[in-house]
Amino acid sequence: MTAVTQTMPAAAAPLRKTPKGTFDIVFRNASFLAALFVLVLLAGIMLSMVVGGWPAFREFGFGFITSSVWDTQNDQYGAWPAIVGTLSTALIALVIGVPLSLGIAVYLTQLAPPWFKQPVATAIELLAAVPSIIYGMWGLFVFVPLFAAYVQVPLSNIVEGLPIVGTVLYSRSPSGLGIFTAGIILAFMIIPFIASITRDMLEQIPSVLRESAYGIGATTWEVVRHVLVPQAGVSIIGAVMLGLGRALGETMAVTFVVGNANRLSASILDPGSTIASRIANEFNEALGLQLNALIALGCILFFVTFVVLVIARILVSRVKTY
Repeated sequence: MTAVTQTMPAAAAPLRKTPKGTFDIVFRNASFLAALFVLVLLAGIMLSMVVGGWPAFREFGFGFITSSVWDTQNDQYGAWPAIVGTLSTALIALVIGVPLSLGIAVYLTQLAPPWFKQPVATAIELLAAVPSIIYGMWGLFVFVPLFAAYVQVPLSNIVEGLPIVGTVLYSRSPSGLGIFTAGIILAFMIIPFIASITRDMLEQIPSVLRESAYGIGATTWEVVRHVLVPQAGVSIIGAVMLGLGRALGETMAVTFVVGNANRLSASILDPGSTIASRIANEFNEALGLQLNALIALGCILFFVTFVVLVIARILVSRVKTY
């Protein structure tokens, strides 16, 4: 009988082990420091803004928010016209931009033929990459003259003397510059962001949901209204709030076309100002109390942005609940 020798596999060399949990501890600490850095940075920004703007708040009190006076010669400052201008332009941008953005997203995901879908999607992404100053220059040199000649002048002639409508839409000096013009430019700027995010979210909805709705006889509108929008509701709200944040804080484009007039007007076609445009126009030459007033304006804008974030969180939580 032949003996069969079996060769045993050579024993594997022992692995060099690092101290237990070393990398895990390092990873945890590095992650904690990264998160802490964000909080420290935010706290530092808030503290510097409050310290810089405190002399203006101390000098004028609550009247700084409610006053409409901005007199650099006598050091009298009020933020109300800039606050109203900021909120007005952002609201106009949302009213114009959100429906257009949702329409673009729905068309690209539900109705557009393949040969047309990609060029439009690429164009939207390119619009998002355009610098804000380019929007401002285009608005000032191209859009403003056309808007004055073909919208403001004819509209003012039509509504002059009419109650309410005549007050809101009549322009005393139809130059094309104004709150409404700035709102339109802002709408053009936020459309790419809202449309891109909404499109991506709609495309991620499982196709079985759409096919089931179409299978039971639902129309395209019913599918969008009852299937797509509820499924992507949280993401749509987030996209809209992202666009609102961009509209509230936009500086250069608004500075070009808002008119930079420190006055309140009942007409949305008249020139006005925003917090960002006021800071951009005067910060380089500001000294003393004027500089403190501009920093205080920045504090107010920071607070408005924070309120918008809180509202967004509340809306998102309510959508998730339902």
